Amino acid sequence: MQWSDDGFVLGIRRHGEANAILELMTREHGRHLGLVRGGAGSRMRPVLQPGNAVHAHWRARLDDHLGSYTIEPIALRAGALFSDAHAVFALNHIAGLTRLLPERDPHEIVFDTLETIVAHLRDQTICAMLVVRFELLMLSELGFGLDLHVCAATGSPDDLIYVSPRSGRAVSRDAGEPWRERLLPLPGFLTGETGPATVKDIAAGFALTGFFLSRHVLEPRGLELPDARAHLIAAIARKPDAA
Repeated sequence: MQWSDDGFVLGIRRHGEANAILELMTREHGRHLGLVRGGAGSRMRPVLQPGNAVHAHWRARLDDHLGSYTIEPIALRAGALFSDAHAVFALNHIAGLTRLLPERDPHEIVFDTLETIVAHLRDQTICAMLVVRFELLMLSELGFGLDLHVCAATGSPDDLIYVSPRSGRAVSRDAGEPWRERLLPLPGFLTGETGPATVKDIAAGFALTGFFLSRHVLEPRGLELPDARAHLIAAIARKPDAA
């Protein structure tokens, strides 16, 4: 069994003295592990850092075996990210979310979204907006997608500013007014509004996705929202224009 595919490095762990087990999110083969011979050595270590894009050739005797990787670098971005705390936190968080997907289950849209996020990790505001959208995507890919396109009460796509915590559906300003204290804020950058999001918008976005991730994905698995996510949100809140 063998295949070749592009992938993003999610993580790596040492295996023996010289080798490493590499975890990739690949375009056509999903989240996939494999052994890299010499992966713990000084030559390969810079290539196998989380956030790097690589071309991988995987080979195994049987399809359900761990198999081995031969890796070629495509874009080595990891080294440039270490000086930006928010980028490191974001990278760790999205890698952790990706691990919620079944291994070897293709999710091309997840791969493409990861590609976009990694390309914008150093821009703090854009990075945060993309991570919130990635959390929405993961909810959808795991079977718990939110409906943020039309009002649950009226069917109108206009003036959507709330989300029902019960149904996960958007609610318009007028329809939600009597119950506004019970509804979750829906920031404009999630409904197609253009322009940069404010720190308040981003906080509302994380509160929204965090509520549904906890309820539908993490709590049933006995998990909590990860520390990397909390650190990312704190880093965004410390921006000079946060006030």
